[in-house]
Amino acid sequence: MNTLFSIPTALCLPAPEIEALIQGQTIAAMPKMFIRPGQRFALYPAQSLLPFERYYRLNILPISNLDATNTSNIKAWAKCELCQILDETKPLDILSNLTIFSSEALKGIIQQQQHIFLAYLRVYKLANYQELTSNSNIQDKIGKFVSLPSSLTVTEELPVLSDRTFAQRKQQLEKLEPPLHPELEELQSLLAPLGITSHAAKQIDDDIKILLGWNIYQSNNILDTDLAWIKKIAEVGNSSDGHQFEKLVRRGLLKLGFTGSGLNPDATGGAGGMDFHTEKPFSIVGECKATKTEKVSDGTPAQLLKIGMNHLGKYQYDNSIKLIVAAGELNSYALRTATENHMNIISPETIQKLVELQTYYKNSINLLELKVCLQQAPFGLAEEKVNNYIDKVEQSIKLRSHLVNLVKNYLHNSGTESAGVEALHGAYFGSNPPRPIKTEEMHEILIELSSPLTGYLGREKGTDWKSDHFYFLRNLPLNLS
Repeated sequence: MNTLFSIPTALCLPAPEIEALIQGQTIAAMPKMFIRPGQRFALYPAQSLLPFERYYRLNILPISNLDATNTSNIKAWAKCELCQILDETKPLDILSNLTIFSSEALKGIIQQQQHIFLAYLRVYKLANYQELTSNSNIQDKIGKFVSLPSSLTVTEELPVLSDRTFAQRKQQLEKLEPPLHPELEELQSLLAPLGITSHAAKQIDDDIKILLGWNIYQSNNILDTDLAWIKKIAEVGNSSDGHQFEKLVRRGLLKLGFTGSGLNPDATGGAGGMDFHTEKPFSIVGECKATKTEKVSDGTPAQLLKIGMNHLGKYQYDNSIKLIVAAGELNSYALRTATENHMNIISPETIQKLVELQTYYKNSINLLELKVCLQQAPFGLAEEKVNNYIDKVEQSIKLRSHLVNLVKNYLHNSGTESAGVEALHGAYFGSNPPRPIKTEEMHEILIELSSPLTGYLGREKGTDWKSDHFYFLRNLPLNLS
């Protein structure tokens, strides 16, 4: 996979088509000539003069990805796997549903040219974009090859689609089989434009693309935009900006999955004077204390006790988790008050670590497990027990990342498309594993990793659990400190 190739030419295509190829939305292009299978070339984007709504199906990305200046980026290269010459005898409506081109466009081209060239392209991303000065006459070259000012050196390290997914899509297109999930594709087309301004819509859009098998690197390369403020939690907590620290902690609790009227991130103070109060999935009442150098006095836990009791009442307060997020060292009185009243004290660094982990690995923080952790002794300084829980989560992620890589490497080395759990369990012990696991436990984790909600592996269901087979879909990268 690390073989280097030198590419001196590029196929010029309309920018929306290249973007759809890079997104894994299609594997087909329509050049103006026959392309020899095995030929490699860069993908050069140009602005098409054709009416978008007539030439393309509505669910392709409505962007050209050409910037406003006089330059364009080469972001990917491709290898032609097959090139067909098709005429009006083919079912153009099915061909349209399997590509990005409208039936009207396909019929129009065939009426004009009597045939179309359909190239099946295996697309690979470039590690670094190649910036080119646009040619004013480049529209005349659409569908044709152009020479590059200097050759590109590329590898096959970043395929848009996995080997298995590409093979499935290629077979589907060759046999003109109808799309497997038209409803999901329709939903994705509705979400794509919303994802430009809505992070929630973007997350769902990305998840659907994973379910459809589009772009195995989709989730690996897109970082949550919330990381900008998440990475400021500890910094602000170790400053004198108490109001900003409260807001960041409330935002962090929302990011972890808590809800409640006492988590308004824009409020200058919590409900009833509390800095924060979660309601679901369980009640947490808490105080924040940002400080640069001074010690935390007994006033902080005493205030939590007083305000929490007054606002919630004794019964609800007693049944709530008590949490103080404080940067400074507690004096002996504050520590004794917190310990005797079953309060947990953690640092800004620790809550930032929890939120970061949840951001990099969605739903990795199990809030009910976190509740058990916070309910258990010791109270007072709770850094060690919370960090022990974080370590447990990180080890779980490392194990799952290891198993995803195990499946990927096993299939590559064995030359097979899928593998059973017993074969994978045998290979596991020679793979420098994080810890020993039994076959049944491995199967349970493989099922989890092949769930449509995770989508790291695929599963071919057998007659019983031992006959299940698994295959690789996408990497589970480690972003752990």
